[in-house]
Amino acid sequence: MDFVNNSSPQQGSPAPSNAQGHRQTVKNRKMSGGTMRTLSLVLLVMVALIVGLAALLIATSDNRGEQKYVDKNKLQAVFLNGGQVYFGKVHTLNSKYITLDNIYYLRVNQQVQPNQTANATDTASAQDVSLAKLGCELHGPTDAMVINREQVLFWENLKDDGQVAKAVADYVKANPNGQKCTTAADADSTGTNGATNTPVKN
Repeated sequence: MDFVNNSSPQQGSPAPSNAQGHRQTVKNRKMSGGTMRTLSLVLLVMVALIVGLAALLIATSDNRGEQKYVDKNKLQAVFLNGGQVYFGKVHTLNSKYITLDNIYYLRVNQQVQPNQTANATDTASAQDVSLAKLGCELHGPTDAMVINREQVLFWENLKDDGQVAKAVADYVKANPNGQKCTTAADADSTGTNGATNTPVKN
């Protein structure tokens, strides 16, 4: 009795269908590999953008946090390392610099030869403290200043009823058209630098 194996391929029959499926699978894998690389690249770019944006927000959040404490309706005082203090309007405040305009500063005039027998109270009363408007100094500065943040000890808002704010208000009333600097000849005759001084009451 002869047995015929029907499962074996016969000559002249077409190639098995699983070979075509294998080629199709390889082709699909190649396509999916390219697609995966593209998706990976897009995701990598998106992650880099998100990380960069987060770093920028973190870097600037501290400055914006401090800037919100500046009261735009009040004057500010900026105290520097060397003991100098400037009064004016703070506009920019960041980790590198502070910008200030409408600037005033204190000028203390003392007697050239104070009385040697005077006590501390008399010496203090002999000091003439006035508020000077920036702009008429010898070097002729504009009424704006950029202060290196490393030189700033601290800054603060000033109350409207404080002595400095009142002196500034008095100056503005007395000079409605702004500051007028005297000439060099006028300064020589008066012994001043041409700046308008407003006394600060103790």
